[in-house]
Amino acid sequence: MQIETITTHPYNDQNPGTSGLRKKVRVFQQPGYLENFVQSIFDSLHDFTGKTLVLGGDGRYFNRPAIQIIIKIAAANGFGKLIIGQGGLLSTPAASHIIRKYNAFGGLILSASHNPGGPDEDFGIKYNVGNGGPAPEKDTNAFYQRSLSLDSYKTAHIDDIDLDRIDTCQIDDLSVTVIDPVADYAELMQSIFDFNLLKQSIGSGYITLLFDAMHAITGPYAKRILVDMLGATPDSVINAEPLEDFGGHHPDPNLAHAQELAERMFSPAAPVFGAASDGDGDRNMITGSNIFVTPSDSLAIMAANAHLIPAYAQGLRGVARSMPTSQAVDRVAAYYNIPCYETPTGWKFFGNLLDAGKITLCGEESFGTGSDHVREKDGLWAVLFWLNLIARKRQSVADIVHEHWQKFGRDIYCRHDYEAVDMDSANGIVEHLRSQLPALPGQTFGEYTVKYADEFSYEDSVDGSVSSKQGIRIGFENGSRIIFRLSGTGTVGATLRIYLERFEPDASKHNQDAQVALAELIGLAEQFCEVKKRTGRTEPDVVT
Repeated sequence: MQIETITTHPYNDQNPGTSGLRKKVRVFQQPGYLENFVQSIFDSLHDFTGKTLVLGGDGRYFNRPAIQIIIKIAAANGFGKLIIGQGGLLSTPAASHIIRKYNAFGGLILSASHNPGGPDEDFGIKYNVGNGGPAPEKDTNAFYQRSLSLDSYKTAHIDDIDLDRIDTCQIDDLSVTVIDPVADYAELMQSIFDFNLLKQSIGSGYITLLFDAMHAITGPYAKRILVDMLGATPDSVINAEPLEDFGGHHPDPNLAHAQELAERMFSPAAPVFGAASDGDGDRNMITGSNIFVTPSDSLAIMAANAHLIPAYAQGLRGVARSMPTSQAVDRVAAYYNIPCYETPTGWKFFGNLLDAGKITLCGEESFGTGSDHVREKDGLWAVLFWLNLIARKRQSVADIVHEHWQKFGRDIYCRHDYEAVDMDSANGIVEHLRSQLPALPGQTFGEYTVKYADEFSYEDSVDGSVSSKQGIRIGFENGSRIIFRLSGTGTVGATLRIYLERFEPDASKHNQDAQVALAELIGLAEQFCEVKKRTGRTEPDVVT
């Protein structure tokens, strides 16, 4: 194996965000851009010579050439074994499981998650550590710092690997294994859920379902598990073939982007259960016949009913949610007297809590839920969880949701996204909000009196690390909240996310439309942040 050291120059924009480095494809195609970042990762890691690296992605444009480039750099840097999903495909939760199952040193996942794909769209790469979870901030900071001074990278002169053939090949001291991307994950799901009950419930027609893979990574996983193993009809999985451009659509599982699913689920002929997942398979949207379940409610309902799932029959050690996620799961935790942790947005913050055995379930309002079975959020796992609940409780999705609200009250919740806001305007909005924080507590706006106003900071209860500036919170005496946060998952400008929440204990008011129930809070949010005034926008780009 001939190894060459190639001179390069540093790029100053390789600072990973919440979920790795995401840029336009054309940025990644610049000479040495991908190579630099991968070398910066390897230079920041220690003691991996001869060890195993997992490699795969969501199949978006540039996935295959990127994998061939990374194979050569990994070989030159001394990895002993590469495990690669067939076709270069691995869902993010499957990659997490494979890292854990095969005791890999770590893994590189190629994805820009729910962002669009194609030659003019987005690409991404992130490093996951040996526990199967995303690299913590200390590591991603190290990658960035190394990238700023990198002057060379190493590559091996070897032939491209046949990614479509399941096989193992040996190149000097390097073993390269191409695996079935679905098999290990399907086996894991079978160990968690009651597949016999699901097969019976689907086979008898009690459960009818529709799953939208959005032409993204979960298509092969859903076909294998829902159709081949559980007996759902083949047309139960739509948009099942992973495409490099996701069929020209935005692989983001919400009512705006999963239109085909939404139209079916809100029609007279709706099946019992509907769901969708995103580009890399870690997010989920849950619907029933004529009902959409918010991710915050979904997490709370899963926590309240987890004992009905075989793997969680002994109960939960604790739960965690990201700070902007509604407080619905907090009420469940209080009822069952288990700990509930509030973390910044980003799945990596759940990793320490999971590894330390402090929590079993965790979730985010951004359509992500997961448990201690892997160290990523997991879309298809959430789908199977809900199917198992329906089969055990013998109730519709709507009945399960309304029963939960009757018992715990409803946290009426929505999120407004203003996308691609230019950075100067976005930063101006945040500075304007910060300037108001000291004077807000005690002020009254209509029926809302401010209890606290701050910028969220998180101290990890396991390792003591501190993450500051994680979102601006304005909380009210009645338990309502408005949260403002700039998102780090886009590739153009900034996305301003505004989260609005109001607790409603009165069952007679549980069926209010969220936009109506939250109208006064929506008005206050604009009063505080002035996003419409400062950007000229008249409404948010996405409401969820």
